[in-house]
Amino acid sequence: MPVELTWWGHATCTVEDSGVRVLTDPLFARRLAHLRRRRGAVPPARAAVADVVLVSHLHADHLHLPSLARLAPGTRLVVPRGARRAVPGLARLARVRAFAVTEVVPGEEFAVRERAGDGVRVRAVSARHDGRRLPFGPHLAPALGYVVQGSERTYFAGDTGLFDAMAEEVGPVDVALLPVGGWGPHLGPGHLDAARAAQALAALAPAAAVPVHYGTYWPIGMDAVRPHEFHAPGEEFARFARQLAPKVAVRVLAQGERVRLP
Repeated sequence: MPVELTWWGHATCTVEDSGVRVLTDPLFARRLAHLRRRRGAVPPARAAVADVVLVSHLHADHLHLPSLARLAPGTRLVVPRGARRAVPGLARLARVRAFAVTEVVPGEEFAVRERAGDGVRVRAVSARHDGRRLPFGPHLAPALGYVVQGSERTYFAGDTGLFDAMAEEVGPVDVALLPVGGWGPHLGPGHLDAARAAQALAALAPAAAVPVHYGTYWPIGMDAVRPHEFHAPGEEFARFARQLAPKVAVRVLAQGERVRLP
């Protein structure tokens, strides 16, 4: 049974596998601090419907409290271990909305649905990224990626740089959701650009891949500053992938587009 994927923009995706809806890093804002959504409509209410929500790290464009507040009461929320201590607002929101919060570290695995023949499990894996809530705050929680295993194995990388043990730790996957850019004209350490994401793709060797984390948010007033870093990363990733991982089917999606993979 193929995975059905909807990319809502930035790192926000819905992965549907074996009747389970997994939502990643929900960001449903038109504006976030100095960032404005420049492409794609704000996701509709159905985007917030999920059986489990995976948060990769504590940056406000990945752990966005107003977006989490749109989830149904009782939704299962998976976050890096230490997130509630690092972000008191998350602990308060979880109490008010009765979220079932699970804190994990790399290597931990849990069942979303345990059923003979079509269960879905999620495993946390490492990411190379400074995921502190504040730029100079303490390291209270690790940055993570996740592997969703149902009828297929889908790797959501979160926000990460390239690291030697990535393919070994992630293991065999069928679909890879890889960040290929960011929200500003320059990428700092702990990120993948299109070329490095294609190197990661060659090591992971999935059947299919979708570039994410680009082309959605941009700093207000900076539309003319290195605009190719906003518009180009998805197609650049596809071009590099054809050179480095020609057997992988790369699908470059528009915000809100849904596709069946692999």
